[in-house]
Amino acid sequence: MSINEVRYLPECGSTNAYVKEHFEEFGPVGAVYTENQTAGRGRLGRSWVNAEGKALYYTVAIREPLAQPATLPLLASLAVRRQLQLRYGVDCQIKWPNDLLLGDAKVGGMLIEEKRGVVLAGIGINVVSAPTPQALRQGWAVPAANLADRGISATPLTLWRHLVEDSRFCYEAQVLRAGGADFVSCAEKHLAWVGRGVVVHGGEVGDCPGRILGLEPQGGLRIVISGREHILRSGSITPIPS
Repeated sequence: MSINEVRYLPECGSTNAYVKEHFEEFGPVGAVYTENQTAGRGRLGRSWVNAEGKALYYTVAIREPLAQPATLPLLASLAVRRQLQLRYGVDCQIKWPNDLLLGDAKVGGMLIEEKRGVVLAGIGINVVSAPTPQALRQGWAVPAANLADRGISATPLTLWRHLVEDSRFCYEAQVLRAGGADFVSCAEKHLAWVGRGVVVHGGEVGDCPGRILGLEPQGGLRIVISGREHILRSGSITPIPS
């Protein structure tokens, strides 16, 4: 599998929205990227605040059937994490189900959507800027981080080449089509807050405290709540301060 069409947009409202409007123009795997996304959003309707020229926003559109579509947020997180480590030595952790953390701060996020058989993996990474405190008040679950503050010298465009033109992302997507158990096991090694107390927001169990155990084979979060193990397949988590 290879990316057969790549489009750079000087500005767009949302790379996911652009692909939805133009998905018939793409082949099996396409990609759109920009440094200026003016109407982006994250999971649960949260705003993705634009940082013009200082962050990378892109969407990979996959027409190929996936064996475990629900695990794609974790797969995308793992694929990006691997490249950040290989290219820049950045050791991110994966915040279930779809974010990348540096410490307890969010450096990247994923939004997975589907339209008429096309799976959209929307990804945003803070390169030389992070959202302001006002953005945090708009609903971000954890503080924000950026690569520059960790001593990483990169631009959104050089980061794009490393993350997308490298074949690893496509390879990971192909692995998912064949089944995701090995990939989930690898993602679990880099899962944030294992053994730590967290608060669950929404999902199957509502708002309550718990403790993370790990991942189950389909990518659900194993968590202990009131002495009983549960499997979360939706919702969000934030850490309980130590």
